[in-house]
Amino acid sequence: MSHIQHPLIKPGAIEARLYQQVIFDSAVRANTLVVLPTGLGKTPIAIMLAARKLSDSPNGKILVMAPTRPLALQHCKTFGRTMTLPPQEFCLLTGHVPPEEREKVWRDARLIFATPQVVEHDVITKKLSLADFSLLVFDEAHRAVGNYSYKFIAERYVHDAKSPLILALTASPGAERGKIDEVRRNLFIERVEIRSDRDADVKPYSQPIKVEWKKLELPAAFSQVKRLLEEQLHEHLGTLKKLGFITSVQDVRKRDLLRVQEEIAEKMREFEPKPPEEFYTALMAQATAFRLCHAVEMLETQGFEPMSQYLTRLVRKAGMPGAPRAVKLLTADPRMKQTIAITARVCGRVEHPKLAETIRLVKEQLARSPGSRIIVFAHYRDSAEHLTKALGQVDGVKAVKFIGQARRGSEEGLSQKAQAKILEKFRAGEINVLVSTSVGEEGLDVPSVDLVVFYEAVPSEIRTIQRRGRTGRARPGRVVVLLAKDTRDEAFYWSAVHKERRMRETLRGYAEGEKSLVKGQKALEEFAAEKVKVFVDHREMASGVVGELTKLGVDVEARQLDVGDFILSDRVGVERKSVEDFLQSIVDKRLLDQAKRLCETFERPLLVLEGEGLYSRRAIHPNAIRGALAALAVDFGISILPTRDEKETAAMLAIVARREQIEQEREVAIRGEAKGLTLPECQRFIVEGLPGVSAVLAKRLLEHFGTVERVMSASEKELQEVHGIGTEKAREIRKVLSALYEAEDTADF
Repeated sequence: MSHIQHPLIKPGAIEARLYQQVIFDSAVRANTLVVLPTGLGKTPIAIMLAARKLSDSPNGKILVMAPTRPLALQHCKTFGRTMTLPPQEFCLLTGHVPPEEREKVWRDARLIFATPQVVEHDVITKKLSLADFSLLVFDEAHRAVGNYSYKFIAERYVHDAKSPLILALTASPGAERGKIDEVRRNLFIERVEIRSDRDADVKPYSQPIKVEWKKLELPAAFSQVKRLLEEQLHEHLGTLKKLGFITSVQDVRKRDLLRVQEEIAEKMREFEPKPPEEFYTALMAQATAFRLCHAVEMLETQGFEPMSQYLTRLVRKAGMPGAPRAVKLLTADPRMKQTIAITARVCGRVEHPKLAETIRLVKEQLARSPGSRIIVFAHYRDSAEHLTKALGQVDGVKAVKFIGQARRGSEEGLSQKAQAKILEKFRAGEINVLVSTSVGEEGLDVPSVDLVVFYEAVPSEIRTIQRRGRTGRARPGRVVVLLAKDTRDEAFYWSAVHKERRMRETLRGYAEGEKSLVKGQKALEEFAAEKVKVFVDHREMASGVVGELTKLGVDVEARQLDVGDFILSDRVGVERKSVEDFLQSIVDKRLLDQAKRLCETFERPLLVLEGEGLYSRRAIHPNAIRGALAALAVDFGISILPTRDEKETAAMLAIVARREQIEQEREVAIRGEAKGLTLPECQRFIVEGLPGVSAVLAKRLLEHFGTVERVMSASEKELQEVHGIGTEKAREIRKVLSALYEAEDTADF
């Protein structure tokens, strides 16, 4: 067996594989997307390319990114084990490292491993410049869609670096041509290299994986409950058909209902501000049908126990204040009550046949090979919990539930530290069965296993490939997909198969010389030669707006702002609200208090209202929305700027900031900073110290009286001549100015 020989790679560390060397040769010359099944060596290609670039550019730096901290740490360890560089050259940067420490690492280290969110944040806050990096590696590159951080980072890198080179790695970029094209555009990909375990040059290095499909009959007890659920479902689908939103009540899936929801919202916008009542009827039918569709899916693919837990959550939600009307009506339906009663009666007595089959497969595998490692993939946490308990009762089975970090209802997720500990025990054999949700599919160093069980088929080709890739790494593997006959399981399975085939055909077409989509593409939008600066509240840093502002050339500085989300000048402050947040702030009565503080703090307060469907998102009467908008504009003098999305919001903020700072020559500053104030600023600062006097009132008082001295000597009657100062406020001002000062008593300690 021959190995790669390079001064920066340890002898015998990387096996010399022809297909990897061919891909490497391509990646040296152009931005390359590498599509390889899990376990076939994407990381060695990245290491070979990093070694080459560091040799060619001794002063250059390498940045390797991965979506999660554990995966970034895994890459750091792998590079460290494989390369001859000293340990201090390999640095891991995640959100756990304080920003001031990260700045030093960015400046001094040569090989850096980081999560994309940290990279984006540090580019925006100017702690990091990508100009000196000779290679950027994007792992799990299929994530480079929408507003994910990868897109922003790639744009900045191509714009700033002297000789940018991008290596993108994934097991699957998706089946749809549009998504593949988006990944290629966003990462400036010029070449595509794809291999599968069926390719002649890959076969010698891949272990065989036996894939089996087990079709199982549902017990008769399922039929009655399914009939009750589908009777309700068809009733609501019939409403949608009658209103013209679907053409048939047969074979309607959740994804179809999500499209219907978008269509209803779009049509409602055409009739704003008062859409016809039939649209609200359609929304109610869609929301109810979606929940029923999910209940049927749970019953067919998971069984009574997980479905019962879902219905219990619905009933609990229906009893809460402000519960959606669709949930209340659904749980009040006599047929749903009957469904819940039957389910409660059979739970624990009638199990889904998949449970028994899973137990049988696990027992069979461990009997054949006691040292085996097994992963059972389940889509839902409820199913994972149920499976873990059932498997835990089997002799010789040491099963643990493996879930993500997010909290679900009352259930806490697993921290990344806890996940790492479980995987360590799995490798050591202290655990031999991992019951995993999607967290085990991507982004974690899950060791190779002997058996992978799909508790249900998934319609995603990406997830199918990732699940399958957990076996057949170092030794032959086995995959068993459990399918309930004549259910959604079969539809999901065939969907994934067709998508995977379509993905490979599309990628083969690109790899065979299709012209690059990004040739000649501009890296960034041109905004203005003059630099403008914007203060942004640190809580807004994660929004896409900040990234878009940076792309437009705006200097963004994060601060903790007491009022507003953005400061564009010494007089303009901005509150940004999505349509959903705006409507919620009307319901919980936050809006007017926020408006009051905004207009008291800034002379020119602005509200950016982001998104569409203002009158169709919630069951709030249009007049209540109109009343809130009127109060903001008339009572508080707040200008309302509507925008469609984060990109348009950023463009609007940039235009206002440029107008204020360049055309009007105004400074951007936060009151209270230790910087020298101009004379007018000092005068306003003093007057703002009076009780009840905002920045706006301070300016009015000074414009009316001319000097600070005259303001201070004005009588109550004279003060009331200024708009915004009433009897009470004038009395308080005079009281502060004329009362004799008495020192407060202090206690001795």
